Amino acid sequence: MEIGLFTEFEWRPGVDEAQAFDDSLAQVTVAEDLGYDAVWLAELHFQKERSVLSSPLVVGATIAGRTKRVKIGFAVQVLPLIHPLRLAEDVATLDQVSKGRLDFGVGRSGLPGHYTGFNIPYEESQERFDETLEILLKAWTEERFTYEGKYFQFRDVCAIPKPYQKPHPPLRVAATSEESYAAVGRRGLPIFLAVRTSSISELERYVGAYHAAWREAGHPGRGEVAAILPVYVADTERRAREETEASAMHFYRSVGEALLAGPRHEVGERLRRMSFDQVLKDFAVYGTPERVADRLEELRRAIGFTKLAVWMNVGSRIPQERVLASMQLFAERVTPRLK
Repeated sequence: MEIGLFTEFEWRPGVDEAQAFDDSLAQVTVAEDLGYDAVWLAELHFQKERSVLSSPLVVGATIAGRTKRVKIGFAVQVLPLIHPLRLAEDVATLDQVSKGRLDFGVGRSGLPGHYTGFNIPYEESQERFDETLEILLKAWTEERFTYEGKYFQFRDVCAIPKPYQKPHPPLRVAATSEESYAAVGRRGLPIFLAVRTSSISELERYVGAYHAAWREAGHPGRGEVAAILPVYVADTERRAREETEASAMHFYRSVGEALLAGPRHEVGERLRRMSFDQVLKDFAVYGTPERVADRLEELRRAIGFTKLAVWMNVGSRIPQERVLASMQLFAERVTPRLK
């Protein structure tokens, strides 16, 4: 199984933006040194004192220059917020300069504030996503192409460069609801699921809808599943709880508030009211190396993921030295159980 580190390039209170970049870039190089297979990058906008990662393409190029082996994954690029031809060129460029280390996850984002800031109606997100994805595939695989859509129109364009990987970087689609899981399955594309606003038990149920839709659409084989899971490792259960509680609760309350204004307001209300015991039960895998390894093996059997991205700093408030310590414990005492 491929194991990676998921990062939002966390911005802790009291730390300036420059230090936020320095800390997360240090985590990336440590991840490669510790043997992680990949680093997965979020895309977040207008998230003061949560994240400085609004430009994963630029950060991905920086990582490509500082590392030699680790894959560079996007989890995920928010397709409706960017011009598709610009994105096609930039993704292909990053794939070229990294010599094919790019793994490209795409999605729509469930945060309405992303769309409000860019003056794009959230109601347009699905149609814009569909058009952008179609254009990306044409730009990467066709010498020249013409496209006539609702939001984008191009005539006889030639996107340069083409990706290093052929026909294009591995593509996977994020999903947040049972309906969207089925939609990805019908497309015949690998899926990216995340324990963020959906619980572990919900994802176990949703992934069944993905595989059922995959089979019903007549796609061969079995769809590949990648998962982002909140994970934190400490030498005792007590430390794992004490070192994560304030940060995790800040995250779920703030994200809950952000969702109240959009179509997922019921999810937002649930997240706002959760206790930390509920987080530990169904939203995170925190504990000693032995407990974390046991739980991840259990979830691998239940969900069937072949790629795992561990998210060590949910809420952005865990100090750098503790994140690095958790990364090391995971690499040394959990990873060998999962490989």
